[in-house]
Amino acid sequence: MNRKSSLICNIIIVIMVVFACILMFFGINFMGASLTLSSKKIEMFKYFTVDSNILMGLVSLIFSYYLISKKKIPKWLYSLKLLGTVGVTLTFLTVVFYLGPTSRFGFFSMFINANLFLHFLIPVLSIITFIFYEKNKYLTFKDALIGTSSMLIYSIYYITNAFSHIESGRIPIKYDWYYFAQGGVVSSLIVLCLMLLFTFIISLVLWQCNKKK
Repeated sequence: MNRKSSLICNIIIVIMVVFACILMFFGINFMGASLTLSSKKIEMFKYFTVDSNILMGLVSLIFSYYLISKKKIPKWLYSLKLLGTVGVTLTFLTVVFYLGPTSRFGFFSMFINANLFLHFLIPVLSIITFIFYEKNKYLTFKDALIGTSSMLIYSIYYITNAFSHIESGRIPIKYDWYYFAQGGVVSSLIVLCLMLLFTFIISLVLWQCNKKK
């Protein structure tokens, strides 16, 4: 493990998470109007993007504390780091391969203002940090399974919220902001299973790339 590089990257991640959340919370736009996947104040927490980045920021903050105090990094913290990295990696890949290409505002509309940090900069730096600077021998296959838990919890919330707001047989977009539930219950369950599988694959890949040889 490269403690110095890890510390620098984790501190930068914490700063970017705080900065991005302030931008979104107060609706501050420095790259023009946000066209999609952006909400002010408490409503911003409905997005997995925001939640996963905040989790990553909190884990990086704890990681930084251990690095600064020169304490041994506990195994549970490495597990949390995998969980946090999986979350922001899922966010990044979902935006790049699904939300960006299907956005009516264009691919790069997903990477302006706060989302520049939440969708791209924080996830990419988190992946680089975890794979190259935080290699360890403590993580196991069980941790790779646990890495999918944030997606599972969010999926339960998302599906429950979406289908509890059905109007005239349809779910309003404001309750299905990722367009995952527009096809009904069956298609939603299929999407849920695919997302969980995708998340698990991400977790396995990150775990294998992180393993200290």
